[in-house]
Amino acid sequence: MTPARAALTCCVLALAATACGIRPTDVTDGGTAPSGISQGMRVYFASDRGPRGVARPDMTIDQLDDVFKLLLSGPSPAERDEGLSNVLPTEVRYSATARRGHVTVTAPHYALASPQNQGTGQLVCTLARAEVLLHGTRPDKVQVSIVGEQGRAGPYQCQQFLVH
Repeated sequence: MTPARAALTCCVLALAATACGIRPTDVTDGGTAPSGISQGMRVYFASDRGPRGVARPDMTIDQLDDVFKLLLSGPSPAERDEGLSNVLPTEVRYSATARRGHVTVTAPHYALASPQNQGTGQLVCTLARAEVLLHGTRPDKVQVSIVGEQGRAGPYQCQQFLVH
């Protein structure tokens, strides 16, 4: 290879390496990272992988007992098509109270099952979400106890029921 040809090849390679078409830019700011809880109510239904939350952005609740109507109405047809279902007994009368982040569900004829029962997960996670929205309790501080047919169970936290 002649010296002129070698110089030309080097110039072409240098030009190709530096002229990739991407111009340098300044650092761009992506804004602040998301923080806190998402907005709106979430209702939890049973799935093949444990309780799964679905958004109810247009639903508002004024008290904890409003949650039971949302839960017992079950998932929408589209959510059912995705494998979600309500496993809570619909004939049970539910009520809930809260004090300093501790929610107590009273359900006189609710048969308390294992802590990992999806019905219990539905109650705990949905009521925990409602407690956060209604009273501003931090999600990791909400505890839910259930007073049912065989006594008292809990306190539980929603994280116990969610599959990671």
